[in-house]
Amino acid sequence: MNTNTRRLMLAAALLIALAAGFGLARLTGGQDAETSHAAHSDDDGHASHGDDQAQESHADHGAEDGHDEKGDHDDHGDEAAEGEEGLVALTQQQIEASGIQVVALGRGGGSETRLSGRVESAIGARASVAASVGGRVERVIVAPGTPVRAGQPLAVIVSGEAATMRAGAEAARAEAEAARLVYQRDQALVTQGVVARQELEASRARSLAADAAARAAAAQVAAAGSPNAGGRVTISSPVPGVVGAVQVTPGGFVAAGDLVANVADPAQTELVFSAPPALAAQIAPDARIEVTGANGSFSAVVIGAAADVREQGGMAIIRARPRSGSLPPLGTPVSGRVVTGARDGTLTVPADAVQTVEGRSVVFVAGDDGFRATPVLAGRRAGSRIEILNGLSGDERVAATNAFLLKAELAKGEAEHGH
Repeated sequence: MNTNTRRLMLAAALLIALAAGFGLARLTGGQDAETSHAAHSDDDGHASHGDDQAQESHADHGAEDGHDEKGDHDDHGDEAAEGEEGLVALTQQQIEASGIQVVALGRGGGSETRLSGRVESAIGARASVAASVGGRVERVIVAPGTPVRAGQPLAVIVSGEAATMRAGAEAARAEAEAARLVYQRDQALVTQGVVARQELEASRARSLAADAAARAAAAQVAAAGSPNAGGRVTISSPVPGVVGAVQVTPGGFVAAGDLVANVADPAQTELVFSAPPALAAQIAPDARIEVTGANGSFSAVVIGAAADVREQGGMAIIRARPRSGSLPPLGTPVSGRVVTGARDGTLTVPADAVQTVEGRSVVFVAGDDGFRATPVLAGRRAGSRIEILNGLSGDERVAATNAFLLKAELAKGEAEHGH
């Protein structure tokens, strides 16, 4: 092998060695770079994970802190709300300025019944004047609205029946007088022995009978209006007052008992209500009736309750008079409310005292710090009062007039607290 060939082979081997060394170095450097990059990535990921954990830990801690703060705030709000629930704090000056009336509880209860009635003349102050005998109306002396005195003539009736009655009474009186004279004569004859004792007794009996017949005839004439010999009968008013309806006209005919005119004293009036007999039996004298008329409302007291013979169907009448003042004009229709079945132990409050709050019946009980809405079980309404069946002991004082203002103030306070 010559020198040139050896040189070429040596150069080739050197090149191969250099190439192999370069490739190994390249391969090793690439792996180290990848390893270093992976390690760096792992380090970054770990750091990021640590940051995430730190953030999560901070967030959790913040959430817990926030939750605790909120919980503390809610607990504080609940305690405040619980402390103020149902309370309306007012000073005495505010109470007076609002016109709120504070009253004690009452007792009684019962049920309320409505009645219809009208103003009528009081018993004894009105009269329905009727014809005492049948006959022809000769003259009408009064007209509706005429004031009259007791005994003042209203009309004149001419009656043949009355004339006959008057004549019969005069005849009976004459017979009684004749019988009396015969009896006196027989008394004188008996002493002389002319008339027997038996005849005297018979004469006495006839005299007594004739006298009784004369008195009966005279009573019939008086009942017929004391007609004169011509049969004229004057129909007079038995009471003082004002003439109402006049039911006869001159020239007309009336039968005995027909209505001639009504007379009533407008200054003596009373309230008359119609009611079922069962209700009338429950109403005692001096019971209170709340009356409503054309001119407003007022209180009246019962003076009597009984069956009304004028009404068909078994109705009863309740008579009442006002506690004070005067009644509306005669004939004015009115309505009334009466309480029956009252129970002494039942607590009652004015109707204005019971308010509805969130669907519950409450009353506002007065205290040192204001008024507190107290739930109650309300019963029946009786007049202007309502039974309280549960919720109060009986010693409380409650807001009555303008209690609705407390309800409005309570709702306003709850709305502001909720906001």
